[in-house]
Amino acid sequence: MAYTSPFLRMGQSAELESVGESLSLAWPWRTRWVRAAILVLLAGWLYSSILVHLAVQWYRDPNFSHGFFVPAFSVFVLWCERDRLMGLPRVPSAWGLSIVAFSLCLLIVGVLGAELFLARVSLLVLIAGLIVVFLGMGFLRAALFPLSFLLLMIPIPAIVFNEITLPLQVLASKVAATVLPGLGVPVLREGNVINLPAMSLEVAEACSGIRSLLSLLTLAIIYGYIISGKKFVRIALAVAAIPIAIVANSLRIVVTGLLVQYWNPNKAEGFFHLFSGWLVFLVSMTLLFLLQRVLAWGTLDRKTHS
Repeated sequence: MAYTSPFLRMGQSAELESVGESLSLAWPWRTRWVRAAILVLLAGWLYSSILVHLAVQWYRDPNFSHGFFVPAFSVFVLWCERDRLMGLPRVPSAWGLSIVAFSLCLLIVGVLGAELFLARVSLLVLIAGLIVVFLGMGFLRAALFPLSFLLLMIPIPAIVFNEITLPLQVLASKVAATVLPGLGVPVLREGNVINLPAMSLEVAEACSGIRSLLSLLTLAIIYGYIISGKKFVRIALAVAAIPIAIVANSLRIVVTGLLVQYWNPNKAEGFFHLFSGWLVFLVSMTLLFLLQRVLAWGTLDRKTHS
């Protein structure tokens, strides 16, 4: 019978014990990743039709074409913050299961009630719940900005959309009816219709400014995050995007009225109408840029004097 040294047996057993301990430590993490992958696949299966319909709406509806940029920017933010996120302690919490259950309830209500907004929002709630389940509340708080930003990719419900566009239409027509007489153009306003000597201009839903408002708000948040690390500047740019978009759209109506009165009524439609929309949007972006420079100069000036 072959002889085996007791020291060799002791060494082998110690080595086996160390390997077993490493496997026992690694296995929960592997199990967690497998569970996460399964849940991601199930979520993709549940939301596949909703996501496809959402992308189709981004493509077909000019009011929400900015939606393509929103998830890309959220991924960009997570990539930029990856070192900080990886350094956070992982504290999985069972409280995330309640958030997941709530998201599924939203999904059921949205699908059965044909309310796309609820069904789409439920995806964001589900993502938040899964983050808490596998990583903890600390991760959810750290990733709250890119997750909240995803709300901008979800089109506003039709009821809310109509409640916003009508006041914007009336406001733009009021501003134009106030400014145009000062420029020598007689105006008679009836609701959102501006009657000029040459023709009547109707501030339709497409001219309400909601499209430029949503796009400018999205770009203002992206621009603020990229260009400045100060939270005050980022918030100021996002808030300023709303009045800037409204004023710029009113200016577009005024310019259209001037073209009709002093050039050619046909210029109110076709290429010049489309070009004026792009031009006004560029003016809005320029105003945002100037505001950011003023805010940056102001904060720098305060630091210099302090």
